[in-house]
Amino acid sequence: MAGWTHFWEQGDAVGRAVAIMLLLMSIGAWVVIFWKGWLISRARRDLAQGARVFWQAADLAQARAALGAVDREAVLLPLVDAVSEPVGTGTLEGRADRGAQLTRRLRDSLHAVLARLQAGQVLLASVGAVSPFVGLFGTVWGIYHAMMSISSEGAVSIDKVAGPVGEALIMTAAGLAVAIPAVLAYNLFGKYISACEADLEGFAHDLREALLADDTPASRG
Repeated sequence: MAGWTHFWEQGDAVGRAVAIMLLLMSIGAWVVIFWKGWLISRARRDLAQGARVFWQAADLAQARAALGAVDREAVLLPLVDAVSEPVGTGTLEGRADRGAQLTRRLRDSLHAVLARLQAGQVLLASVGAVSPFVGLFGTVWGIYHAMMSISSEGAVSIDKVAGPVGEALIMTAAGLAVAIPAVLAYNLFGKYISACEADLEGFAHDLREALLADDTPASRG
């Protein structure tokens, strides 16, 4: 803490701007980490429970009602609502066969749900990739600033060099401290989102096949 205080007091506007930038990046990354951790954990539970209650219902209306009670993050409901909407007459969609209509609607809904789950991933990736370089820039600038101050005094000794250089290296450590949690969270959330995507694709495939089976002449009696 003493090193940070001395660095802040002795630093110029550029050094302080770099420190503030790293602080804002760290706050933003941790806000996204906590929010996405909460969102994805709920979505994973909703997926497992929602698919179970949906397929245990007697028909689509009951399945929709049962799903609405457990799908808190609306990961499955958009897919069910998409296939439940009537097809407009006289439209290009209406000219397509039933299978193509279901495929297009389920695909669009699936992409919308995945886009919501992937929100914040770009920020985490950007913070993880950029913050080490921001910290390195702060270190280089701090060393340059320290060397200019020492050279103006005319006398160079190891104690006068080691102190400012050591304080400047704090910025590199700060950049890594900001980047490491962001990278770990990005990779972990990416793994969970991929698992959710596989479950959603499986649900969409099964739902499409079930609806097409209901449309066959044999099923209609």
